[in-house]
Amino acid sequence: MVKKKLKIIFVLENYFPHVGGVEILFKNITEGLVVQGHNITVITHRFKNTKKYEVVNGVKIHRVSVPSFASRYFFTFACIPLLLKLSKNTDIIHTTTYNGAPPSSLVAKVRNIPSVITIHEVIGQNWTKLLEMSWLSGKIHEIIEKLIVNLPFSAYVGVSNSTVKNFQKANKNKKGITVYNGMDYEFWNSKNIKSNEVLKIKKELRIKENQFTYLFYGRPGPSKGFEYLLKSVKLIKKAIPNSKLVAILSKDKAYEKRYNNILKYIEKNELQDHVLIHNPVNYNNLPKYLMASDCVVIPSLTEGFGFTTTESCALGRPVVASNTTSIPEVISGKYILVNPANSKSIANGIIDIYTKKYNKTKIKKFLWKDCIKGYEKIYYSIIKSKKNKNKVY
Repeated sequence: MVKKKLKIIFVLENYFPHVGGVEILFKNITEGLVVQGHNITVITHRFKNTKKYEVVNGVKIHRVSVPSFASRYFFTFACIPLLLKLSKNTDIIHTTTYNGAPPSSLVAKVRNIPSVITIHEVIGQNWTKLLEMSWLSGKIHEIIEKLIVNLPFSAYVGVSNSTVKNFQKANKNKKGITVYNGMDYEFWNSKNIKSNEVLKIKKELRIKENQFTYLFYGRPGPSKGFEYLLKSVKLIKKAIPNSKLVAILSKDKAYEKRYNNILKYIEKNELQDHVLIHNPVNYNNLPKYLMASDCVVIPSLTEGFGFTTTESCALGRPVVASNTTSIPEVISGKYILVNPANSKSIANGIIDIYTKKYNKTKIKKFLWKDCIKGYEKIYYSIIKSKKNKNKVY
């Protein structure tokens, strides 16, 4: 039996050309659904120098203009009229945490349309601890998160079993279902990277011959745990004198204070010969930088899925990662799990990689086709459930 092709509206705070983990996820999902024959529309926040409406790879993109100040919060309200207009005769409304969730839930109820929310991470009571917020700010974020995950949707999807588990702690009346994010294994393939390209990167990073290099890449936000890695350098250089940490750090204004504190710490502790802070690199060149290192370190305090982990593993890089949240689910290949927020444990893990004492397993694969099939299965289930007036999820 041929299944009906669906008309689906995605309500996403950010979308192409904005680039981030969530944006990459939904660009692949929406375009993958188009390939399957579905009619896909995206309602998103309009950035400077972007069109109000365009079609990209079959996805119809409507961008809502909002003031640049607190734009994410204005989007929550500003998208409602357009969503009401476009959702007539729509089969599904699909959104994600956080700011697209309230209007999606509201309009789905008004239109009596099935709805899906993708949940990337649930912090719960740990906002203050993991994100270094004040007690008041942490409590406000905790309340907002709880309100979001308790909004009525037809299906609640987590990007890992860990995320689903944390979601069900926050919303005990609802059942979540896991659909893992996908990965482009052709892009993250070491065979596509030439040795002379890697040598060029090593020269740029001033990596000496036979120098053991461990790499971190990402934003220096508190949940990424970079400070614990930085404090482990003193221990590592004692055990491996000819070693170097290369940190490709985001210079986003939101992390300016933390970034400057990192530079001050390096100078104060005279670690200039053992730590190199590198500017962000073009995404297309990122695999080459990972291949120039001997191992990748992921000292995160929490991860909803863990793209940095799966990317590093796909390239065959040995990985030292925190034994927390989703990371044990997605890590594979050559790896060591260490205690989160523990510089000594991180140092020991890196030293073990140096001496080739690590776990070795078959590489786990998270394919886009499986991700898209997972969502299609949910869409058809909740539509069937609505017709039969029985709730599935």
